[in-house]
Amino acid sequence: MQVLTVLFLLMLALSCITQLWLARRQLHSVSSHRAQVPNVFAEKISLSEHQKAADYTLTKTRFAQITIFVEVALLLLWTLGGLLDTVDQAWRALEWSPLWTGVAVILSIMILSSLIDLPFSWYRTFKIESRFGFNRMDLKLFLSDNAKMFALTLALGVPLIALVLWLMESAGDLWWLWVWAVWMGFNLLMMWAYPSFIAPLFNKFKPLEDDELRQRIEHLLSRNGFASQGIFVADGSRRSGHGNAYFAGLGRNKRIVFFDTLLDGLNVDEVEAVLAHELGHFRRHHLHKRVALMAGFSLVGLALLGWLMQQAWFFQQLGVSMPSTYMALTLFVMVMPVFTFFLSPALAWVSRKHEFEADSFAAEQAKASALVQALVKLYKENANTLTPDPLYSAFYDSHPPAPVRIAHLST
Repeated sequence: MQVLTVLFLLMLALSCITQLWLARRQLHSVSSHRAQVPNVFAEKISLSEHQKAADYTLTKTRFAQITIFVEVALLLLWTLGGLLDTVDQAWRALEWSPLWTGVAVILSIMILSSLIDLPFSWYRTFKIESRFGFNRMDLKLFLSDNAKMFALTLALGVPLIALVLWLMESAGDLWWLWVWAVWMGFNLLMMWAYPSFIAPLFNKFKPLEDDELRQRIEHLLSRNGFASQGIFVADGSRRSGHGNAYFAGLGRNKRIVFFDTLLDGLNVDEVEAVLAHELGHFRRHHLHKRVALMAGFSLVGLALLGWLMQQAWFFQQLGVSMPSTYMALTLFVMVMPVFTFFLSPALAWVSRKHEFEADSFAAEQAKASALVQALVKLYKENANTLTPDPLYSAFYDSHPPAPVRIAHLST
């Protein structure tokens, strides 16, 4: 009996059905509350703005239902449908070394997956986002961004994949410990490099020019012992109407970044409150906790892969005829999300807990009322639904639902 095949199909069907069921709940919750603004927001958000957010959410959720079917079909095609095996056999025919055959196979799969996703990305950008007034990109910029991402993937991915495959072949039974160390080192390096070397490939950054706002921010940072490379404004409006603010980087290579779209809609008190929230993540060590969580999951996952790649049935029962280190890695990355989907609520709960803690910190460092006002403006400007289904939110949302978050800040 093909136990793994049956288990894989069962978990795939269960996760698919659950996702579609959650989507139906979300559609029902949002549509049934579309006609009336929740009481807590009635004086701050108009009915037309509330309905725009509802329609935006409904459109995205319906599109997500389509992508669920596509993703399931593609995963079955790659695995039990034999597409992985076909790609592998094609590269093996060139009789390259196992290392470079593996690199070529993995890159081919990544490129094919990206090409398949491209029409969906185009539709999200030029149909959904444009319909609701958020998209600012033209086709040239869209293609340019994708070309840069492709080049960046090659520049960073080829050496990383080659090193990982070499360790899997050469580092003995405990190769997974070495790969884990490389993987964690790579992630930390990317966190450090992102603000200075990667983000500028896609956005232009300039120092914050508003003297009053800069002084308020510098005072907030100073009394909390936060040192950074500076306070920058990114040209987010070049691509989207959505607003955002974030900290990026590690160590001394940290930056505070505001999207120009966010600064356009908030006053000084509100911007300070939003930044205090982001600073709360730093002061409550949320980045360290998330890195530790990622490290733990990665270590367990690689140890499991170390055992699975020794089992012939792992390959055969997932549609691969010839075992290899690179196909073990590929299969594992493709299949594991099916088995870990039901961990989503726990991970989302951790994220929402961090958001509550950051909100509480912000209320201590700035005006809680200013943060509430800023959040309401951001919900309105980003067309975030005010009435998500609680169970859907528990699975997918990294931030607490709007009414819950506002209530928490108002107590």
